[in-house]
Amino acid sequence: MIKLEYFDQSDFKQLMNWIDSEEFLMQWAGPGFNYPLDELQLLNYIKDANHANATTFAYNVILQDSRETIGHISLGKIDRENGSARIGRVLIGGEGLRGQGIGQRMIEDVLKMAFDTLKLHRVSLGVFDFNKSAISCYQKAGFTKEGLIRDYRKVGSAYWSLWEMSILEDEWLNKNN
Repeated sequence: MIKLEYFDQSDFKQLMNWIDSEEFLMQWAGPGFNYPLDELQLLNYIKDANHANATTFAYNVILQDSRETIGHISLGKIDRENGSARIGRVLIGGEGLRGQGIGQRMIEDVLKMAFDTLKLHRVSLGVFDFNKSAISCYQKAGFTKEGLIRDYRKVGSAYWSLWEMSILEDEWLNKNN
């Protein structure tokens, strides 16, 4: 159904087109980027990514049949010494593709890489509390809510609260055996 392929400079335009507001950029990436998203920011994002000892792997999400790019996801803050990493920048580009299980498949593919390939112990993520569909997706993939960080980010005149979630390697193994 889907395949993850390394995100590179040829993919910048598509991603920039999806990020169409400051609020959406914050929801997608947190404070790591400024609106409007541009090529320089994305070059810095992948500057040291996607090689054997990288601390970040950034991916396009590709529909296998049509080869259409439909999303983006990353595994970052990879700490091999402590066996941890963080999933971020999760995006399904077309609203018509949402609600079809693609997000869960994206998460599971990244977790497979984290636990089976990189042999990590813990993978975490943060998700804003109003993003109910993402929270449900992460829970179906095996993530547990660890705690709510209230009023974590100010966006415009509103404060957004963030759920911290994680999955441990034994939880991943038990879910997939």
